[in-house]
Amino acid sequence: MAVRYLKSGKPQQERSDDDAKVRAVVEGALAEIEARGDVAVRELAEKFDNFSPASYRLSQDEIDELIAQVSPRDMDDIRFAQDQIRKFAEIQRDSMKDVEVETMPGVILGHRNIPVQSVGCYVPAGKFPMVASAHMSVLTAAVAGVPRIVATTPPFEGKPNPAVIAAMHLGGAHEIYTLGGIQAVGAMAIGTETIEPVHMLVGPGNAFVAEAKRQLFGRVGIDLFAGPTETMVIADDTVDAEICATDLLGQAEHGYNSPAVLLTNSETLANDTLAEIDRLLTILPTAETAAVSWRDYGEVIVCDTYDEMLSVADDVASEHVQVMTDRDDWFLDNMTCYGALFLGARTNVANGDKVIGTNHTLPTKKAGRYTGGLWVGKYLKTHSYQKVVTDEAATLIGEYGSRLCMLEGFVGHAEQCNVRVRRYGGKNIPYGEAAE
Repeated sequence: MAVRYLKSGKPQQERSDDDAKVRAVVEGALAEIEARGDVAVRELAEKFDNFSPASYRLSQDEIDELIAQVSPRDMDDIRFAQDQIRKFAEIQRDSMKDVEVETMPGVILGHRNIPVQSVGCYVPAGKFPMVASAHMSVLTAAVAGVPRIVATTPPFEGKPNPAVIAAMHLGGAHEIYTLGGIQAVGAMAIGTETIEPVHMLVGPGNAFVAEAKRQLFGRVGIDLFAGPTETMVIADDTVDAEICATDLLGQAEHGYNSPAVLLTNSETLANDTLAEIDRLLTILPTAETAAVSWRDYGEVIVCDTYDEMLSVADDVASEHVQVMTDRDDWFLDNMTCYGALFLGARTNVANGDKVIGTNHTLPTKKAGRYTGGLWVGKYLKTHSYQKVVTDEAATLIGEYGSRLCMLEGFVGHAEQCNVRVRRYGGKNIPYGEAAE
């Protein structure tokens, strides 16, 4: 395979060393929350956010006061975005049906889709107030029917961000806390004297939030490992360097460790995009962040064929994959590992992040190999049930069950079947033997 890297990011070992440092910090912080509850949460909030209000939970009066600070135009935009996201989430929810079927005479099988009973939604706001993340987590939980939705967000410039709080409230949050980072995720999962623990954590965040969710998984459910933003642009010579560079830097500005990859079969486009990125970094207001991310995590990969591009793309399994080629639908039909696809030059990741209606909380760090992104179905647990309603069915199924249990050596299991065969079928099966 002729795959050439015109630009590479940090070596994998350096990335692994960074991850190890994050793991240690998170482990210590979660242990403190477990041991000392609210006291530890406040110490962490003071240390990391320099924020120490009388209560981290916002009262209804405080929520109303913050919402009143949001301009009418911004409120209209938030409502428009939530309308699009709600509409698609409702369509997704309607696609998940409860079922009940009589699979054979007297045997009824079914399943019910039951909402998770409490969810903690983390909404980042440290570097940028992530208004859209409130729609993606809180609103979809509400559409799923979650009865208790807790939302947390760090202070932005020393206070709760009014637009984020408005989005949380309009989305359906029942409790809102101005808490960020490990302390927010840990408090929601572990619980404190003032915060009742939740059953599930959702939402994107920085490396520390993602690692906290990873360490808490099992104690609570999580949506997915949603760490630093990743983007891949798959392009051929049907598009130009300006659009490729703009789309790469548009995601690199998220943070200092946001991978951005150009994958192309045009060396000319690759070189032109490198030059265009250099130019844009001289005028982009967020260049201080984007330049570091591009320097350390940016890559430009040139392939000879579309098949090679497909293979590399599936191996990288990027969170956002923007496809701008002469065969976009071919990539849609053939790609198997990614967070979400954005097809065609008219489409872009920013629209998906903010307004178009799909969910922007997506798998990172190759998790797209085994899971999709956050959606209304993540909040639903599919529980099966069984019901045998005739003596004949109890006897027939019991006989098969008895023999199959004995095949595995489970005598006690077999007796569960046998007692039904004796009672409802009138058959004499010696204790501890298989049915004939």
